[in-house]
Amino acid sequence: MKMAVQFVMRITILVLLTYELAEAEAAAAAIVAKPDCNGSCGNLDIPYPFGIGPHCYMDKMFEVVCNGTGSSVKAYLISIDKEVLQINISNSYYYFEPTVQVQMPIIYSNNCRSLGSGAALNISGSPFNFSFIENTFISVGCYNFAKITGLGPVVFGCETHCNKSKTVERTNCSSGFNCCESSYFPYQQEFHVEFKRIDGSPAGEEKACKYAFLVDQNWLQSNKPDPSSVQYWETVPIVLDWAISKRTKDSRDMFKSLKKRPHVRCSFEDEDEDFYSFACKCAYKYQGNPYLPSGCQAECDNKSIEGIFRCKSRLMLAIIVICPSFVLLFLLLIIWWLSKVIKKRNKIKLKQKFFERNGGLLLQQQLSSNENNVQKAKLFNSKELENVTDHFNENRILGKGGQGTVYKGMSTDGRIVAIKKCNRVDEGNLEQFVNEIFILSQINHRNVVKLLGCCLETEVPLLVYEFIPNGTLFQYLHKENEDFPLLTWDMRLRIAIEIAGALSYLHSAASLPIYHRDIKSSNILLDEKYRAKVADFGTSRSVAIDQTHVTTLIYGTYGYLDPEYFQTSQYTEKSDVYSFGVVLIELLTGEKPVSLMRSQEGRNLSTYFVHSLKENRLFDILDTQVSKVCNKDEVITIANLAKRCLHLNGKKRPTMMEIMMELEGVQKVSPHQPNLEEI
Repeated sequence: MKMAVQFVMRITILVLLTYELAEAEAAAAAIVAKPDCNGSCGNLDIPYPFGIGPHCYMDKMFEVVCNGTGSSVKAYLISIDKEVLQINISNSYYYFEPTVQVQMPIIYSNNCRSLGSGAALNISGSPFNFSFIENTFISVGCYNFAKITGLGPVVFGCETHCNKSKTVERTNCSSGFNCCESSYFPYQQEFHVEFKRIDGSPAGEEKACKYAFLVDQNWLQSNKPDPSSVQYWETVPIVLDWAISKRTKDSRDMFKSLKKRPHVRCSFEDEDEDFYSFACKCAYKYQGNPYLPSGCQAECDNKSIEGIFRCKSRLMLAIIVICPSFVLLFLLLIIWWLSKVIKKRNKIKLKQKFFERNGGLLLQQQLSSNENNVQKAKLFNSKELENVTDHFNENRILGKGGQGTVYKGMSTDGRIVAIKKCNRVDEGNLEQFVNEIFILSQINHRNVVKLLGCCLETEVPLLVYEFIPNGTLFQYLHKENEDFPLLTWDMRLRIAIEIAGALSYLHSAASLPIYHRDIKSSNILLDEKYRAKVADFGTSRSVAIDQTHVTTLIYGTYGYLDPEYFQTSQYTEKSDVYSFGVVLIELLTGEKPVSLMRSQEGRNLSTYFVHSLKENRLFDILDTQVSKVCNKDEVITIANLAKRCLHLNGKKRPTMMEIMMELEGVQKVSPHQPNLEEI
């Protein structure tokens, strides 16, 4: 739709521009050079009385020379030896002052490294004056009074300061900070500046570079709003007024002739013939060059057949082109609006389809049927999560796992969050996502990662968690990196207590008992205070209070998997205890659950650990941070606790409540309490 609208508008604009260009070309042909004379120099039009070559200008004062080739061609006004940028026969219908824009040098003080000039600008004897309407005077430099000289008793100038307490925007020269601005006296042909140090200025300022210039104020505002940016320039554009002076050859005869031409208006036409100078322009609604025999032609009025025809042609062209274009545009707008409505409805239907397919109805049913549920997950919309993750940019990825990819983002309330996105769209993973939402919505514990909400209206379901900044326990135990500092024994003991407390809560204190089913060090996150947070509940199961186990397909991580569960397919709370026992061994030894670096019989850490205990080699396999502990008894106590957790008979393993109480008992008698400031 957008392309269609643009096409219609472009056609309309193209036709009108074609007409306007034709009009402009006709007008340009009427206002430029004398017949058989070159009317341009590069992109610059040279209108009469200016001209290039003999007999093409009114007087030598208006002679223009075109130098250079190609894009480097430049026009020069011979009488004042300045580069010409633009020539106007008349500024408007209401003013007679025709202008010419030229390049004029900047005046620098004696202490400047510059390409400019320190000499006065003098165009005396020419038909040109410095325009006091179009130009403004600028001076740049600290603690300086720039005075324009050569104006007789009249004093023009401005004063600058650099007092930091009065600092405003540097581009505002009216403030006087580092630069100042002033108007200029009318009808002047000389320009010179004296730089004078003002009283009270710091020592050494008289040696600083100061510079001043007259400049076209329209050019300055459009191109260089900061006047100090032209430092070390050689020239800047300036506007000169011009007129036909009495010194011009045959000027009196020309003045008499022009006064008699129809639709031509000249300055001083009601004065006597003892004029000083004059300028002419076309009357209102007429265009052309009043100084040429072709004179001024009608634009659009009711006084000439030519004008009436031109206006009617323009009106008819506008009706023929614009009306059908707008009708077509209106029809396209209706089609576009209808397509937007249809797309919006289809998008809503698609989101509803995803919501149902992703288990949204099942989740709603589970949450509503759970009367004891105290926490409701927020439902995020897809657009919000796209903005949060910068459209799931790869630079936002925190990690990838078997169940999905986790992205980092910032929510609308300023909180940093983690967004989990499933890898594959299949029934098994979708069920895990719904299950994880349902389970986490029931959990409210400081050592369990908090679920903030979810989004089920996308092709792949998304979960939004609180962001845990310090990575996983696995990284601190098994990766040698300066980003992961060593965990002291006190920190390891506290982390073990926090994990045990979270699992004890899940098994005993939650509204329904919850079996995690994938406890491992990579699923234990550490927050900014290195507190443990149990995460990743995608394979967890809640059970009825009177149930002792759930029968499922074998799922878990090799090295952490309960052998009894592997044989029976019956997962109990003691299966979580076994996995916790492996994590406890990791905290004691700093070894990975499975390692090819160990011997054949010791590749499994739990087997290796139990075998070492039997042979009284516990302190040979402990991590350096653990072996430093003065009280060896507490290490032995926890090692024996880990051994009980790893018992092949699940019934002989302690409960998570018993484990937590035993660990807390060790911590209470331990003289090495965690120093949170050091942490």
